[in-house]
Amino acid sequence: MSSTPSRKRRILLLGLGAGSLLSHPLRSALASNMPGMASHGAMDAPVYTGPIALAPLSSLPQHRPLQPLPRLVNRARRGNLFRSRLVAAPARLKLGQSLPPTPFYCYNHSTPGPLIEAYEGDQIEIDFFNLLPQASTVHWHGLAVPADQDGAPQDFIPAGGKRRYHFTLPAGSAGSHWYHPHPHMMTAEQVYRGLAGAFIVRDRNDPLRHIPEQELFISDLKLAADGTVAPNDREDWMNGREGQFVLINGLHLPLITLVGTQRWRIWNACSARYLRLSLDGLVFSQVATDGGLLTAPVHGLTELLLAPAERAEIIVTAPSQGGSRVQLVAEPYDRGAMGRLAGPSPRRVLADVDIVPTSKTTLPVPDTLRPIAALENPTAEHMVAFSDFVDLEAPAPSNPYERPQDMLFLVNGQAYDMERIDIEGRLGEVEEWTVINATAMGMEHPFHIHGGHFQVLERNLDGITTPEPFLAWRDTINLKAGESAKLRMRITEPGLRMFHCHILEHEDLGMMGNLLVK
Repeated sequence: MSSTPSRKRRILLLGLGAGSLLSHPLRSALASNMPGMASHGAMDAPVYTGPIALAPLSSLPQHRPLQPLPRLVNRARRGNLFRSRLVAAPARLKLGQSLPPTPFYCYNHSTPGPLIEAYEGDQIEIDFFNLLPQASTVHWHGLAVPADQDGAPQDFIPAGGKRRYHFTLPAGSAGSHWYHPHPHMMTAEQVYRGLAGAFIVRDRNDPLRHIPEQELFISDLKLAADGTVAPNDREDWMNGREGQFVLINGLHLPLITLVGTQRWRIWNACSARYLRLSLDGLVFSQVATDGGLLTAPVHGLTELLLAPAERAEIIVTAPSQGGSRVQLVAEPYDRGAMGRLAGPSPRRVLADVDIVPTSKTTLPVPDTLRPIAALENPTAEHMVAFSDFVDLEAPAPSNPYERPQDMLFLVNGQAYDMERIDIEGRLGEVEEWTVINATAMGMEHPFHIHGGHFQVLERNLDGITTPEPFLAWRDTINLKAGESAKLRMRITEPGLRMFHCHILEHEDLGMMGNLLVK
């Protein structure tokens, strides 16, 4: 930390955090439905009190062919309707020959959960059954759905409960989205235990529909040597969790086959891991961000950074000679973590990519993908500042796997309170937000907002302002320590929304706010 706050300041901030985490009645209601919360356990997983031995990398099989994500079956009998069911429940999955079955939380007995595919204009009806020992929600990350369908912490489904989510996919919503739980103070645990899945919204006039697709849903797994999913320790809470395994579509070091020209949809569904992706120098083009297609392809890229929760689509073309192999790599990246994760992350191979010779011609990528109009003339301005704080005088936790009470991750100086409105927005009007990473620990933080997308105007770091290089719709933006960004957005659905850091441990520890649009 760059400085040590006074004792008075420490007490003030600790008081803000304790009040927001413990006082309000919704917190008590949640706790009454969360029998697994204190133990951090899935089913009968052990409660750890000492150091945990992690499973070696050789525990999981490698080089299996990458398989498409399983699909959620549409049970509707008419067009323009997607009707199905999603069940969150404990499950035991066999990961490796040397490991006993691992207790996970799964959607429809699968992790990642099944891919949902629908079209703009479709009505969505998904019956959600919560068979977990904890309350949960389903948040439709990246989709501008009505506020009461967004899976907010206030709309939790108790253990054993059910509800129907129903909404219509609006025009312009085509893109690579995803879904995951959002119960306050348990989002991190439920996601790292397996609850996350992809949601692709398609445009019937997609200009890239002639290009074959691959799905790369990248997630993180911290696996104990006894086959259980290890709980968060103190450094996981401080930095955000990174496991020893990085999985693609649930596979460790899979084999991807590249034939001709392909469109890769990539999700960073990790709790905290940043992915600086490369293909051993192979050049590719970016065609989409979180909010769907760009106005035009960005050609000539050799690497792409995805912060937690970000998505992208790229066009990859196999070299003409074929018959070779490259690797999909997460290059070193320093996100400002502390302790064992301090410094740049090590270079990590995520998958082997076999380049297969083909007689097919290279598929063309249009010069224009779709129009995006710049948002202008904001009618209101808001400021959001992320900050963090460690109370050096607070007692050390008795168990290293307890949720820390001395770490506070704040928005505008306050820890999250489900009953407090932090910002009031104006329905349908353009608003300009200045988002600042003012954290003392020096960590990077990805800002995410529910219910819509924004356009980045510019960023400022060390007094240098840099205009955004291209116009795009996003719902997540990474902020380096000390960096600020100007965003413009228009929320078209009224109601309560969240904005927060998408390092899930930081979100659970208070780095989240409420936006009321009216």
